[in-house]
This record gives sequence, C-alpha cells and structure tokens, in this order.
Amino acid sequence: MRVYLEGIGVLGPGLAGWTAAKPVLAGEAAFVPGEVVLPPIAALPPAERRRTGGTVRLSVAVGLEALAQAGRAACDMATVFASSGGDGDTIHEILTVLATEQREISPTRFHNSVHNAPSGYWALACAATAPSTSLCGFDGSFATGLLDAAVQANIDARPVTLIAYDTPYPEPLRAARRVTGSFGVGLVLSPQDSGRSLATLDITLRHGNASGTVFDDTALDELRRGNPAARSLPLLVALARGGGRIGIEGIAGSLVEIDTVMA
Repeated sequence: MRVYLEGIGVLGPGLAGWTAAKPVLAGEAAFVPGEVVLPPIAALPPAERRRTGGTVRLSVAVGLEALAQAGRAACDMATVFASSGGDGDTIHEILTVLATEQREISPTRFHNSVHNAPSGYWALACAATAPSTSLCGFDGSFATGLLDAAVQANIDARPVTLIAYDTPYPEPLRAARRVTGSFGVGLVLSPQDSGRSLATLDITLRHGNASGTVFDDTALDELRRGNPAARSLPLLVALARGGGRIGIEGIAGSLVEIDTVMA
C-alpha cells in the first residue's frame, strides 16, 4: 500500500512535539528522557475536561498536532485510535473499588474504561462526525493501526488520522505489564499527493519472525521496546533523517516494512 504523510504529532519522554523531537531523532541532539507533560484539552467544556484521563489528553494532543501541521480540520477526518492497553489508571481504580464491600463504580470511571473513550472525547472536542476505529494489537498495536489507517485511506479514498498512544500502568498491574513512560504519535495519511505531503510511505506486510529496526542509542531503543506506541520510533527516525526502509513488529510475528521517501 502507498499513502502520503501530511502531518506528524509526537509526545513522549524527551520528545515534546515534532519540532523539538526532530533534531533528537535525526541524531543532531542528545536524547534526554524527561517527564511527559500532558496538556489539557482546551476545546472541551470544563465539565468534560475534568473527566479526561492521561490517555485522552495524550491522544488528543498528538492528533491535533499532526492535523495542524497538515492544515486539515479535525471535524472532517476519519480516525484510527490504536492502544495496547487503554487507560490503565482507570482500570486500576475500578478493580480497587470492586475489591471492597461497597463496589460502587463511578459512572465517569466506567465510561473512561472502554477502549474507545479517547475517540469519544475527540468527537466532542473536535465536533468530529467522520468514522472512527479503536483497536488493540498488544505490542504490535502501532503496526496494526498503521495498516488499518492505510487500508481505510486507500479503500475509502479519503485522508485518515492515525493516533497511537500508551501510558504506564500503576502497581500492581505494572508488575504484570510494564509500559515505559507515556508515548503518543499522530500521523495524517492521505491516499493521494495533495501537494502538502511530507513523505511517501510504501507499506508491506510480511509474515514470519523477522525483527524490527533497532537503535544504537540504548536509551531510545529502550523506549521503543518498552512502550507499544513507541514502536513507531523507527518510522519517526526515518522521517527525521531523510527517509529509508525500516521494519516495525506487528502481531503474531509479522513485520510491517515501510519505505519512506521524503517529498
């Protein structure tokens, strides 16, 4: 499949937006992991804004950054949300309450626990009415989301915004499923070159146990391996460095190869 990349958003440890992240990923500045600051969603009414968790703020932030770079309106865009585990903090709180005698779950906690909660807040914040998909593919969630978004863009002949995000779990869930830091990436993908494209992505799905692209920078590679959404980092590095072929692990041992050619 071929798609055209029009916009990029990124937020993770030491990578606060594409403008700041690009020289780091290009190897022109040192990667220094730091605290991830999740901005509030200004477009939401105050009551809804107070109900948002970290996954919602993270996903909306990178999606809006990508759309701003692409110069496209969020209300018109189909979206694909991809996350390995959704809102771990909310799941932890629900399980904690269920372990008590009261077992009275907050309605806010309940509706934030579903996997498509970020897409719902996205629709409210952006007045978005276009189709939206929310999916999970464990450590291959980014690759799964990329394939889904590319297929939609080509079959439906319309641009699609891919938003992949994952945040750490609190203990004791962290002991069973460790996620490194908070990381989110947004990509605006179009089936045609609109004249605003940043790069062309040729995507191929291969089966087998091939390994994905790894980094010499051990700290950056630790982030790549430790957060499912950060499996997007090889693609982001290729974009920052002027293109190239990379591989990203998918599900069931599959590999998504991407040939990146800059516009």
